[in-house]
Amino acid sequence: MEMRQFFGYLSAIFVILCTIPYIRDVFLRKTKPQRATWLIYSVLGSISFFSQLAEGATFSLWLTGMDTVSVIFIFLLSIKYGVGGVSKRDIRSLIAAAIALVIWYFTQSAATALYIVIGIDALGTWLTLEKAYKEPDTETPIAWFFCVLGGICSMIAVGSWDIILLSYPAYIVIANSSVVAVVLWRRRVLKHA
Repeated sequence: MEMRQFFGYLSAIFVILCTIPYIRDVFLRKTKPQRATWLIYSVLGSISFFSQLAEGATFSLWLTGMDTVSVIFIFLLSIKYGVGGVSKRDIRSLIAAAIALVIWYFTQSAATALYIVIGIDALGTWLTLEKAYKEPDTETPIAWFFCVLGGICSMIAVGSWDIILLSYPAYIVIANSSVVAVVLWRRRVLKHA
């Protein structure tokens, strides 16, 4: 097995590992997924997967594929166990995401689609960051950390300095690191308050 393939598989394993504690905590009612975030992640994960596939990604697709399956499942759980999704901010975010998807459709460019996806995904992540800032105990930081590791492995699996193929895994590292940092920081602040 070549190194790129190994890291591609490893990225998928980390995505599975991030899903297990997150789903466990959802069922234990510790974690409350932000519905609009997970809806956005579900749609965008699917687009990212097919965009990267169109650009020629191979082993790095394991991260995106496993991530997409995981976020769709968490979105389905969020319908019953989650929070948000109907506030004005959530609705505006969903409308912005829908407009960006229409723009993507008309571009017919896999690279443009990928960057639109990253922008919309960041909007979804922002919704979770706001929730985590206010209620840090409603997120599972180890789950987000495993996604960081998955992103790093996926970057290695790309095997070259192809900016398009590296963009999504690099974004995954940045976005998930942000959630981990906010959750841990806010828990510490609130504990000492």
